[in-house]
Amino acid sequence: MIKVRNLSCGYGKKIVLKDISFEVKTGQFVGVIGPNGSGKTTIIRAISGLLPPQKGVVSLEGKTISGIGRKALAVKVAVVTQSPEATPPFSVEEFILLGRVPHWSRFQLLETKKDVKITEKVMELTGIRSLRGRKMRELSGGERQLAYLARALAQEPSLLLLDEPTAHLDIGHQVQIMRLLKRLNDKALTIIVVLHNLNLASLYCQRLVLLNKGRLRQVGHPKEVLTEEIINEVYETSIIVKEDPGTSLPLVFPVYQR
Repeated sequence: MIKVRNLSCGYGKKIVLKDISFEVKTGQFVGVIGPNGSGKTTIIRAISGLLPPQKGVVSLEGKTISGIGRKALAVKVAVVTQSPEATPPFSVEEFILLGRVPHWSRFQLLETKKDVKITEKVMELTGIRSLRGRKMRELSGGERQLAYLARALAQEPSLLLLDEPTAHLDIGHQVQIMRLLKRLNDKALTIIVVLHNLNLASLYCQRLVLLNKGRLRQVGHPKEVLTEEIINEVYETSIIVKEDPGTSLPLVFPVYQR
């Protein structure tokens, strides 16, 4: 579905990503991990078409991202950013309905019955139907994150991009978000998610893309990426890796140091 080939990009003269290549197949759940400043947010911006390549190419279903119109791209790709825009003055239901706009015809001004039906569906799916009449500014951090996810799902995308959707959330809400993403992925939605929590990445993602200092360090199954040698090297700290008894997946633990 997504192919990144020899991608270099950044902001102005500052190159953040250097010669990155990997691909994500339809239906995969891929986690992007790496230390702060490694380029995780930048790769999401490049895949979404918000940041043009300075070198290389990003393609979606065989077409370069830059060659797909903004509206057509919004129908296929939905993005949940790390730092959402200022809290909008809408109710939850009104806010989620905005996700239907890419599907509107040229002169359409109001939502259709189909738009309302899909909005109902994604509110139910994300467990926020009871919040439909609440103002977005009245929501907690976890509730607001679910509303942003619901708006993205209302676009009915084939690819969902998320930049640290569990940031600033307690462990309960982190697991709630990841379990929901896993259920969506089980229904054939392709997902690329940036995560700081290596253990959540291991438990829920099928493949991991590990970035370090703007370069690709490792791509593969969590067992291939989350090794003591690689994580100690990339994060420049001491960790140990243990096998989760229920899944046999690797779990990362810091080593106590004085």
